[in-house]
Amino acid sequence: MIKTINDKRWKLAMTTYGYARCSTDENKQDINRQKRELKALGCVDEKNIYWEYESGTKVNRVELNKLLDQVKAGDILITTEVSRITRSTKQLCEIIEKVKEKQLKLVIGGFIVDCSKGELDAMTDGMLKMMGVFAEMERNMISERVKSGMANALAKGKCIGRPTTTINNLPPNFIKHYPKYRSNQINKSELAKICGVSRQTIHKYINVYEKD
Repeated sequence: MIKTINDKRWKLAMTTYGYARCSTDENKQDINRQKRELKALGCVDEKNIYWEYESGTKVNRVELNKLLDQVKAGDILITTEVSRITRSTKQLCEIIEKVKEKQLKLVIGGFIVDCSKGELDAMTDGMLKMMGVFAEMERNMISERVKSGMANALAKGKCIGRPTTTINNLPPNFIKHYPKYRSNQINKSELAKICGVSRQTIHKYINVYEKD
């Protein structure tokens, strides 16, 4: 069950922000479920929800970095679970330090971490880091299963890996919004965000589309 923030002290916060993340693009994973949960948890203003399609192990994530730069003392930062923020215990520790430094209130699902005074009690700190350990372990187990599956497929002579990007398998969302990019209504970064992919991927899509 999703818990909401009803305590009066939370309502005094200046701004509530949300962060959502999926590892793969919108053709494989729907990030809207996380957005709905973030709204239910208290981040009702969608413009304050930062989201992206990136690996949870990637350190320099554009939207997460923007969010951490944007928040200020007293603000609330909400995410649905630790693994959405990161699947790296080391990075989680760095984020916790940032939260304490900026005196934020961090909400992870129903788990509330109040660092508004720049401090974190030992019990909460330990529980938070334990959640990070489990998130990283889950990611490593998934990676091991994938590698095992790939090795098994190779042994059976199957072709593995991503299919070559061609004009025929470009995402419909890219085809839909490409004319706006072409007419300078949006730039490459904006097109990448709309499509939920990196600038590098958008660059590849554009090359394929314009070539063909």
